[in-house]
Amino acid sequence: MADIQSSGNGIAALRNVMSMVTLVQRVIDRAESLPGMATYYGPSGYGKSSAAAYAANVFNAIHIETRSTWTKKTFCEVLIREMGLPPARTVANMVEEISRELRKSGRPLLIDEADTAVDRGFLEMIRDIYEISDGAVILIGEEDLPTKLTRSERIHGRMLDWVAAEPAVIDDVDHLSPYYAAGIEIDAPLKEQLLTESGHSIRRICVNLASLREHGLTHGLARITKKDWATSGRHFFSGKPPRPRGLK
Repeated sequence: MADIQSSGNGIAALRNVMSMVTLVQRVIDRAESLPGMATYYGPSGYGKSSAAAYAANVFNAIHIETRSTWTKKTFCEVLIREMGLPPARTVANMVEEISRELRKSGRPLLIDEADTAVDRGFLEMIRDIYEISDGAVILIGEEDLPTKLTRSERIHGRMLDWVAAEPAVIDDVDHLSPYYAAGIEIDAPLKEQLLTESGHSIRRICVNLASLREHGLTHGLARITKKDWATSGRHFFSGKPPRPRGLK
């Protein structure tokens, strides 16, 4: 999704990008007595990471994506490197350095793939960073992330809000078409079909718009209708695995 992250007004207009930006702004602007953590969650493919990358640019935020192989030390080392700080000797030292820098700079912290942080036991460390910095910390993850977080009252009680990423709508298809199907006009019924067969997933919409553009360029079509696509013998990518060959 690298292209969508750099597509300017196209991504800015996507509704999940707007809801992410709104959430980060609310946490930054919260009253002094209110908690400064929030959660943005939803199924894979809804454009959460792209929305986070856009919001990071808007707010000059620190944005990291946790990995399944990371330890607490790795998490801190990556984070401290993103902040341009020299690595400290211990995890405890790095947590202090990270927290002080966040407090000093006022930059929000966006932690993507936060499910991994929970599963790998980073959650209390992240809470420490939040508590010491008194900053804005946004956790971004899959649909069941809020359920995972409610198991810890010390985290759950520090949430300002929980915001769900929403399925894509036809406006999202319209905003993405100039970037992934550049130079190709797509008629409205075909856009509706693409949206439905993509399962309202931003990622699959991008893949299927690119397929339409490839088809148009290959066959010299400046405009593609639903009938054109139906007679092409091609299909939109739905994410469903293909049937085993030989089965009827």
